[in-house]
Amino acid sequence: MMKIQKILHIFLLSICLGLLVSCDTVPENAQDVDKLPVIYPDYIGVTIPDSIAPLDFSMADDNYSKIYVEIKGLQGGDIQSEGNYADFDVDEWHHLVSINKGSSLRVTVYAEREGHWLKFREFPIYVSRYGLGDWGITYRRIAPSYESYSDMGIYERNLSNFEERALLVNTEVGGMCVNCHTPNTTHPDQYVFHVRGENGCTYIHHDGKSEVLQAKNAELGGSMVYPSWHPSGRYCAFSTNKTSQMFHFSKARRVEVYDSSSDIFVYNVATHTILCDTTTMTPLNAENCPAFSGDGKWLYFTSAHRQTYPDNYDKERYDLCRIAFDASKGRFVGPVDTLVCASAMGKSITWPRPSYDGRYVMYTQMDYGYFSVWHPEADLYLLDLRTMQSHPLHEVNSRHSESLHAWTANSRWFLFTSRRDDDHYTRIYLSSIDDKGRATKPFLLPQRDAKRYYARSLYSYNTPDFASKPAKIDCYDTGCEIMRPERVATKVSRK
Repeated sequence: MMKIQKILHIFLLSICLGLLVSCDTVPENAQDVDKLPVIYPDYIGVTIPDSIAPLDFSMADDNYSKIYVEIKGLQGGDIQSEGNYADFDVDEWHHLVSINKGSSLRVTVYAEREGHWLKFREFPIYVSRYGLGDWGITYRRIAPSYESYSDMGIYERNLSNFEERALLVNTEVGGMCVNCHTPNTTHPDQYVFHVRGENGCTYIHHDGKSEVLQAKNAELGGSMVYPSWHPSGRYCAFSTNKTSQMFHFSKARRVEVYDSSSDIFVYNVATHTILCDTTTMTPLNAENCPAFSGDGKWLYFTSAHRQTYPDNYDKERYDLCRIAFDASKGRFVGPVDTLVCASAMGKSITWPRPSYDGRYVMYTQMDYGYFSVWHPEADLYLLDLRTMQSHPLHEVNSRHSESLHAWTANSRWFLFTSRRDDDHYTRIYLSSIDDKGRATKPFLLPQRDAKRYYARSLYSYNTPDFASKPAKIDCYDTGCEIMRPERVATKVSRK
């Protein structure tokens, strides 16, 4: 019996040793190929923060059956991976990246095809000297449908690994639409989101408590839509929109979303008062997409001359504007200033997002309208508030829609959604901005076995934002709170 156990022990040990050797051995007799590997996701030459999750990748061509990857740091360290895809250990990855912060990694890919190994040209991954600063991100996952939807939810993701958690799924609220989760300057201690449907509401969490507001105010004539927190936490700007959609008979353009009317107001969180001001609620213009500056002194928004809808939907063109805000009195000060007159160029601007350091405003520019997700020509632009000059972010733009962007709290990194992958699903990409306003090559949100993950995913990522830490939200308890009939009433104050 002892002899059999000894033989079995030796047999198992030999298998383990064989596996260890095979995982750390460079393929023999590999043929050198003088070209870069074609990998998915395309992480060749990207710049990453030191806290990002491992950049797992595969050969884009499915005819390659196996891959061996070696990564060496210019400042030291190396890791390897062998298998169907490059699957890096999280702890080993972070150790390698941390000791090479401000330097670069060199990646060598070997791939097996029909029993033959090929060695491709080495490529770099740059590790920025600027940290991400924030813990993770939040987003809505939703099927890219037109008129109906099934399950959807708001999620948070730890950017240093692959952990994802549901904050609220619509199965907890009777299948209603949940959207627009917005923290205050990436801090999840204060946030707001909407629930649309028969038992809809605006859900606000602040000062350690939650409030479920009435979805609509009869005097306002609509609901609270696109939110933006004042950094003090005392106010939150919203638009109120009467939104419609129609369909194109074209493969390139599928659906159009437009507003027959829209205005902007500021909500006082403590008094539950909607502060309406004639400067941002004009009868001849459609004001939309509000965004407070990092210091709270300005409210950025877009404005367009109202059109006859739906006939002239493609003539609606928004300009980028701002107005001063006096937080001590809770009101706007002075006239509206037009920063970029896109309408004069035959273009339209949407989703202005000022960096928290006050240096830039990032926005999306397209041919007309404001709902950029359905516009393939939609590109990201950057307005430098020092020079008041704008330029397109060529480094991140593609032939498909770029939109729904957000900044980290340190204003060094940003994320955005893009349809560049397959023109159907919006996915999250990350990039950074240097001191001259140039963006780095964007990289797709890392996933474990990313090729399989994204091929099997049936959801688009929507309204993403950064988060400084995990949110203290219980999915079930929040759902129960929303499903109760009690609602906090809001009142309107007009100037």
